[in-house]
Amino acid sequence: MAVIPFIDIFAGPGGLSEGFSRFASFENAQTGFESRLAIEKDPVAARTLELRSFYRAFPEAEVPDDYYQVIRGRKAAASLSLHPEWAKAEQHVWNVELGVEPAESLHRRIAAALDGARNWVLLGGPPCQAYSLMGRARMTGIGADARQAGLDLEELRQVKRHEFAADHRHKLYREYLRIVAVHQPAVFVMENVKGILSSRINVTGDNAGERVFEHIRRDLGNPWGALLGDPEYERLRTFRQEEPHLYHLHSLVVGPVREFPDRDFLIRSEDYGIPQKRHRVILLGIRDDLAAQPTSLRPSDAVTVKHAMGNFPNVRSGLSKGDVDWAGWVREIREAFKAHGGPLPGSKAVQEIICDFLYNADEELDRGAAFIPYELPRHNTELARWYEDARLGGIIQHEARSHMTTDLTRYLYAAAAAQVSGHSPKLEDWPIQLLPKHRNVRHDAVGKVTAEGFSDRFKVQIWGEASSTVTSHIAKDGHYFIHPDPMQCRSLTVREAARLQTFPDNYFFWGNRTQQYHQVGNAVPPYLACQIAEVVARVMEAAGLAGASDG
Repeated sequence: MAVIPFIDIFAGPGGLSEGFSRFASFENAQTGFESRLAIEKDPVAARTLELRSFYRAFPEAEVPDDYYQVIRGRKAAASLSLHPEWAKAEQHVWNVELGVEPAESLHRRIAAALDGARNWVLLGGPPCQAYSLMGRARMTGIGADARQAGLDLEELRQVKRHEFAADHRHKLYREYLRIVAVHQPAVFVMENVKGILSSRINVTGDNAGERVFEHIRRDLGNPWGALLGDPEYERLRTFRQEEPHLYHLHSLVVGPVREFPDRDFLIRSEDYGIPQKRHRVILLGIRDDLAAQPTSLRPSDAVTVKHAMGNFPNVRSGLSKGDVDWAGWVREIREAFKAHGGPLPGSKAVQEIICDFLYNADEELDRGAAFIPYELPRHNTELARWYEDARLGGIIQHEARSHMTTDLTRYLYAAAAAQVSGHSPKLEDWPIQLLPKHRNVRHDAVGKVTAEGFSDRFKVQIWGEASSTVTSHIAKDGHYFIHPDPMQCRSLTVREAARLQTFPDNYFFWGNRTQQYHQVGNAVPPYLACQIAEVVARVMEAAGLAGASDG
């Protein structure tokens, strides 16, 4: 089998790496990919990458039992150091921050990892918070507090714009650009958020008002030309091994054409077998000396939340004020409903579901656990084959978090209403007694509710649809990720979020639960990355590079 090296920067917990690393074995392909280096600034995510790098050092059937004992919590991670592959895994992951690490150190480390390979693949997405639609609203928008304070709005807008323009996170793509320019991969894959398509450069000068994405496309098409005037330009040239190349940028969702409008770089994950409505911009760059045109991703049947996590064991939430047993938990929620006053909320059908929970529930649930011995019902689908590992013997990281009792009454109502109507209720449709106390949520004397910019504050994931986008915000609270089963009355667990992101069941995330959620939400879905790997493999084969032996 031909093996193409790749390097993953801004790697997060390794979604892109997982898809590329696993492509050949999963698809029984003749061209595979080997990770040479993963660069990630978050030390906890770097530990996750190290553990997964150790796993990938073995054929899947030969992964040591010690790995499974560690992720089940039966052994300490230190036990893996007895295997020689562990030292290689530690060397493979580099926990540094791009933009801070000196250029000489960075480019020498990349050159050493490539070991002379010319035909390789660069993966990664520069941190995207500054480009996200929510981030742009925070940085360039003017809130109600500012208006009430009587501030000069135009002056405040200018301050916000300059803060946004100066934000280092939306300049980190330049680190990506420098790596492309210096090391000139055969192919690069760059991922970013949808908001990058509408962002503009809000500063004075030649580029004022220009769309950020237009700027990035121009830069990546001619990396060395884009670096003219870069203060690091002369030093960067000393690392370059050959004459500079241009790159042709391609869409992954349409066939070869002369010009791609910006919208053609947007991938709707739910169209490609991902159980999540995750819309991301992904650029495929091909070096100009490669005579190859990429194919597009192949659309597939819709996959729903039910397909992804409907076979998991039921678990319940905890109480933030201190956990209790099952009977005490139900009693606390029942008393919280009484404290709201008035009749039970919702239609008769919704009320029946709530009453069944409060008075007739016959299945006593626990909180779940870091590892639950459990035999998952098997599904004969490609995605099930991607997820499942019989050697695991259960489910890891499937423990529900705790919530305030008042929020659990809202979760119960929202999940019951969604079960009846088939969609998550907007706050404007909620009964008054359950409305959260928030300045954006108001109601008038006749009970009409307004919730400006806050309608989806509590959002139920629907069994029969792909989920909403799993983002890093899931680490802060579970309100946007309410489980569809009212009887479980909770937000999603780490493992359920990981399933919606298509991480295999044996993929372990280090850190506390908040850090685990953050890693899951920041990743590229590995199953989508595997499909992108197939497109890249065909490019390399068509260019006659898949069998190259240059490193």
